[in-house]
Amino acid sequence: MKFCWSTLRVKNMAESLEFYQEIVGLKVERIFQGGPGMEIAFLGDGETKIELICQVGKKEINVGYDISWGFVIESVDEKIRFLQQKGIAIQEGPVQPNPHVRFFFVLDPNGLRIQFVENI
Repeated sequence: MKFCWSTLRVKNMAESLEFYQEIVGLKVERIFQGGPGMEIAFLGDGETKIELICQVGKKEINVGYDISWGFVIESVDEKIRFLQQKGIAIQEGPVQPNPHVRFFFVLDPNGLRIQFVENI
């Protein structure tokens, strides 16, 4: 068995696509209509994808604090500078729990915690 994707229901597809493309750096693999009033997008360039689902009229998203998606980056400091230029607040960190990893968290437009991880 292998993991294929993680799904997030979103309030606004355009806003979410902008965040995951510009801020996280993911590429859109495909976007399609999943039925009346439902748009689905898959992002990522490897085997594992992120699926975003936007349904017309769905305004409330319940993500929860205990879930996060982690993404590997080259430099915590460079990514923080980039996010500050974009006006995105750092929610937590940076944290370096050991000499080999450093990370921090931001929130996506739907309240999902996004972890950016630098392997040292």
